[in-house]
Amino acid sequence: KDILYSVLQKTIRPVWAVRGLHKSAVEVLKRPAPEDTVTASFGKFISEVKPQHLSSVVLHRSKRMVLDSIGVGVIGSTTDVFELALQHCQHMYAPDDISSVYGRRGTRLSPTLAAFVNGVATHSMDFDDTWHPATHPSGAVLPAVLALSDMMSANSKPSGLDFLLAFNIGVEIQGRLMRFSNEANNIPKRFHPPSVVGTMGSAAACARLLSLDPSQCSHALAIATSLSGAPMANAATQSKPLHIGNASRLGLEAALLASRGLEASSLVLDAVTGVAGFNAFYEDYVPQPLELPNDDSHMFLLEEQDMAFKRFPAHLGMHWVADAAASVHKILVGFGPGTVSPAQVQDILLRVPKSKYINRPFPGSEYEARHSFQFNACSALLDGEVTVQSFTPAALRRPDLLALLSRVRMEHPQDNPANFNSMYGEVQVTLVGGDILKGHCDTFYGHWRNPLTNESLRKKFRNNAGAVLPSEKVERLIDVVEELDRLGDCRALLSQLQ
Repeated sequence: KDILYSVLQKTIRPVWAVRGLHKSAVEVLKRPAPEDTVTASFGKFISEVKPQHLSSVVLHRSKRMVLDSIGVGVIGSTTDVFELALQHCQHMYAPDDISSVYGRRGTRLSPTLAAFVNGVATHSMDFDDTWHPATHPSGAVLPAVLALSDMMSANSKPSGLDFLLAFNIGVEIQGRLMRFSNEANNIPKRFHPPSVVGTMGSAAACARLLSLDPSQCSHALAIATSLSGAPMANAATQSKPLHIGNASRLGLEAALLASRGLEASSLVLDAVTGVAGFNAFYEDYVPQPLELPNDDSHMFLLEEQDMAFKRFPAHLGMHWVADAAASVHKILVGFGPGTVSPAQVQDILLRVPKSKYINRPFPGSEYEARHSFQFNACSALLDGEVTVQSFTPAALRRPDLLALLSRVRMEHPQDNPANFNSMYGEVQVTLVGGDILKGHCDTFYGHWRNPLTNESLRKKFRNNAGAVLPSEKVERLIDVVEELDRLGDCRALLSQLQ
């Protein structure tokens, strides 16, 4: 056997030698040079993009996102799911008084747990911003960046501009990854997007704030990929806010692990046949390298497309039917005694996109109500608007509302795709006397094509933050966020949140 093995070793040459190729040439064909991969280009971008690449438009829009996200998080600290998450962290983990918690004076947690509970607060009422392709970019990134900034020593806090750069990197990475897939353009069916791209965005933002090198930034993204994902079955439940909390927390953890030297796949963002990386989430994923910024500028996606800010706390799709129904309410009120009564209404027809998880004829909880075309249309038809108070237990049980819900039918026209950039909402009400009233909305107020004015956004912030904080602190937060890019360090913002 030994003699035969020796003969075979000498006479059978490897394929690369038979074909006259050098062995290293074959290896290069199989694996691109590390610096040529999509994954490496993302790591290099995260590490090397500069504050001067943030245009005045991007700075303005991202500061609006920061302000809105803080306000949504502060009012979210009044919810039951936030209280459950906070108690869990306080009872199950050793005290680590480092990072502040939304709406709880004197309460601090470890950075990762603070990122978690503040992320939960941000999405607890489904009141946070939404982008296209569909995700909630701020809620996954801002709590992590705030918690990490709290963790840094007093003499190494990031400047306000560096804070905004890290935040914008986290948003940018989410947008770039989703634009590699056509599937991502549509209202999701399989998994909740922020539980995937949000984790990546959090990891990217924190990697930048930690000043990781390009290789470490790539590893942070690869580690985050292994910590991503949550199914759509938990939408419209009390567990949905955990998706944002975990994205924020686990992205921060991925960056911290990478900073300690933990390594992961160097091709996680590349499309490698037979070995799924990020394309495990999007089957039609076709990635492209992320261009390195040049000396002049880098066009952030936020400059190309603004953000959607919600006027009331519900799934974004609800805003189309609410506005359409509110226009019908206005007509009905003009007909009669100043109020809308179910006795006037024979039939309600909604023409909306087909999306199973937001088709809920008789929602049984506030979480289901926030994800119900029928509930939000009927609430707006009855009251002329949808507000925070529309989702209280008493509001959900109103006899007039239940009567209207029993008269709702739905149609899904072919020209109304489940896509936040091109969908519309239509409400057709047939009155008892036979008259038909219609309301139509293709771009609601707050959509990226029709953004909230600064006055409207600040009114929303004052209402949300003012539910918990004293008015002087609310006004100071507005001022600090507006000045953030001009602050020498971000302690002024952190102190207001404490």
